[in-house]
Amino acid sequence: MGAGRILGAGSRWAGALLVTLTVLRTHLAHCMEPPEHFLYQTKHECYFTNGTERVRYLYRHIYDRQPLAHFDSDLGVYVVDTELGRPSAEYWNSRPEILAQQRGEADRFCRHNYGVAQTGKMVGRTVLPKVKVSPTKSGSQPHSHLLVCSVTGFYPSGIEIKWLKNGQEQTAGVVSTELLQNGDWTFQILVMLEMSPRRGDVYTCQVEHISLQGPLAVHWEAQSDSARSKMLTGVGGFVLGLIFLAPGLLIYLKNKKGRPVPQPAGLLS
Repeated sequence: MGAGRILGAGSRWAGALLVTLTVLRTHLAHCMEPPEHFLYQTKHECYFTNGTERVRYLYRHIYDRQPLAHFDSDLGVYVVDTELGRPSAEYWNSRPEILAQQRGEADRFCRHNYGVAQTGKMVGRTVLPKVKVSPTKSGSQPHSHLLVCSVTGFYPSGIEIKWLKNGQEQTAGVVSTELLQNGDWTFQILVMLEMSPRRGDVYTCQVEHISLQGPLAVHWEAQSDSARSKMLTGVGGFVLGLIFLAPGLLIYLKNKKGRPVPQPAGLLS
C-alpha cells in the first residue's frame, strides 16, 4: 500500500476552501480573537491496493496542524476530526454537489495520477543501492572505533540494513541517521556500529532492498596494530628502494648513451 500526491491533475478546490474559511471565521468569532498568523492546509492522499484494484481517497482539512475534518471515499461523506471542524463537515455533507465532486476523485484524481506516475516510471521504479564500509575513530572513548556503512542512491525508500560480526547480527552500539532524500527520487542513509576490533574479526554491512535479488553484503576485516605497522614498514621500504634505485639507473643510462658504438671486426682495415 502506498500514498502520495502528484501535482498537475485533479480538480479545483477554491469553492470549498472559501466556504471553510468563512465558517471558521464565524466560529472563532464566538470563542476568541483569531491569531495574527495562522496556517490552513488541505492534504490529498491516495492509497492503492494491488495497483488500482482498490483505491481509497482522503481529503484532509487542517488548521494550524489541528485536523478539522476529512472526506473518506470509502464512506462517501465528510468525517469530523475535531469539534472545530464540525460546522464545516456538516455543511459539506448537506451539499449533494460537493459530495458528488469528492466521490469522483478516487477515479479522477488518484487513478489518473497513478497512470501518470506509471508513464513517468515513478511507479514500479527501483534503483540499486551503493554500499561502502569505512572505519573512523570515535572521540568519546579512546579505544573504541566506529564503522560507517554508507548506503546511497537507492529507490524506493524502504530498506533494511544490518551489522554482522563474524556472521552474528549486532544490535548494541548501532546508530542510524535519518533517511535523507537526494532530490532526484533517490535516498541515502548512514548506519554506524561502535566496535572494539580484534585481529581477524570480520564485520559485515548487510543490505536488503527491493531492487536486489538477495542481500548485499560488504565486509571489513580488522587488523592488529602490529600487522598494520608491518604493512606500513614494507611499503616504506619499497618506496625507499625506489628512491635509491632511480639515481643509479639514470647514471647507468647516461654512461651507456655516451659510449661509442662498437664496430664489427670484419669492417676494420
